[in-house]
Amino acid sequence: MTNTGLRPDEAKRLQYRDVEIVEDEETGETILLIQVRGKRGVGYCKSTTNAVFPFERLLKRNEPKPDDPIFADNHMMMFNKILEEEGLKFDREGSRRTAYSLRHTYICLRLMEGADIYQIAKNCRTSVEMIEKYYASHISTSISAAAVNVRRKAKSKKQIIEHAKRNAHRQSSELV
Repeated sequence: MTNTGLRPDEAKRLQYRDVEIVEDEETGETILLIQVRGKRGVGYCKSTTNAVFPFERLLKRNEPKPDDPIFADNHMMMFNKILEEEGLKFDREGSRRTAYSLRHTYICLRLMEGADIYQIAKNCRTSVEMIEKYYASHISTSISAAAVNVRRKAKSKKQIIEHAKRNAHRQSSELV
């Protein structure tokens, strides 16, 4: 889920037939193309390359039928148990980690790596507004001032005078 941005309920409904290992046309990387059944019907998700190997391990270990669920057991309970055993149930601010935290991690990592927010929203089947409201606020320390504070170069006096002359010449020729 950290490599796909899937919601916990989407992951729970995921069957093996919904996932295809493909080579991405734009990057040439091997990824998962996932047909997601969510609250608004069917959508699509493209994973990071890091999701491929764990999925291949599941295929090899489980030898599944196409309609078998990928997460046959309650994956959220298993995730919570691991968090508790490892002392990771709460983050440093005291907020509870849940299976939904994995989606949060996916979105924040993509934003920090410079991915387009519209493409992230599309891949996660959500809106740009939701990402800005619930996710982008958590990565303020990684915002690039150079990328945010882009400015056009100021024109020199010489450039301003040349531009004015060209405009004056163009206007006078249009009158003729």
